[in-house]
Amino acid sequence: MYFTSLPDHTKPGFDEQLHFSKFKKHNIIFNAQSSHAHCDDHIGCLSFKTVLRGEEWYGINHRRLAVSPGRFLILNDDQTYSCHIHKGEQVNVLSIFFKKEFASAVLHDALHNEENLLDDPFSRPGKILEFSQTLQGLESPLRLQLSSLIAALETSGGDADQTDEHLVFLLHDLIRSHQSEIARSKKVDAVKPATRAELYKRLCTARDVLHSSYMDKLDLNKISEVSCLSVPQLIRQFKAVFNTTPHRYLGAVRVRRAAELLEFTDKPVHEITWDCGFENVSAFCRAFKSAYGVQPLRLRKKGA
Repeated sequence: MYFTSLPDHTKPGFDEQLHFSKFKKHNIIFNAQSSHAHCDDHIGCLSFKTVLRGEEWYGINHRRLAVSPGRFLILNDDQTYSCHIHKGEQVNVLSIFFKKEFASAVLHDALHNEENLLDDPFSRPGKILEFSQTLQGLESPLRLQLSSLIAALETSGGDADQTDEHLVFLLHDLIRSHQSEIARSKKVDAVKPATRAELYKRLCTARDVLHSSYMDKLDLNKISEVSCLSVPQLIRQFKAVFNTTPHRYLGAVRVRRAAELLEFTDKPVHEITWDCGFENVSAFCRAFKSAYGVQPLRLRKKGA
């Protein structure tokens, strides 16, 4: 099922039970624009979340995560979460919900070799793979798969069979992304696999903080506290895994968000400065010119 608008859960008479019952029967895709949306805690199915513009906020396990362009989030089956869009900014949401039986069959296919599949092609799949529920970057193969899916949806209007074909390949790409995350965790400087896994989990928490609290006054001590890593360990291991330091990573997040606000809103530069966590306009302009080679207003004029 394909929707180009988000449901209004606050609308009088909205039937939540009927709405969520659809997720057990169909793969469902939302490709919608909205300037305000809110859904309280509920239990969902395996789903993929990204935005093509703006920010959508998720609450998971007492954490607040901002999904922004170029990042995605996977929510596992039976995960409790909430989501909302702040009033004002127009957000283009792309959210894909996988029917349990469909996802289980595709993941079974992806994780078994061809010989085993030939021997028992109609075996009943077991438990769905558990994905890491952290913000991840959209790599080129996944970007291309999403572009192909959106183009097909806009052409066919959401033909179920055609959509399911695209979703098979999308799930395969998500598995490869998951495997890449596992490979990246091996960059952690530790001997024991269990230690590497725990350190990587905490580093991902630090990275999520940088993406979701960039507008706040963040320093290394705060990031260290939230991720339960000492400052020296945080800096050293973050650089080993993500090839940059937390401070530089935060600066890049802030500048990218500022560029989006310049392109898609009419907010004045001083408001964007505060919204993106810069100390003052001068600091913002220096960081922006270092990243893009032009002053902020020049970029806005180019996009006008």
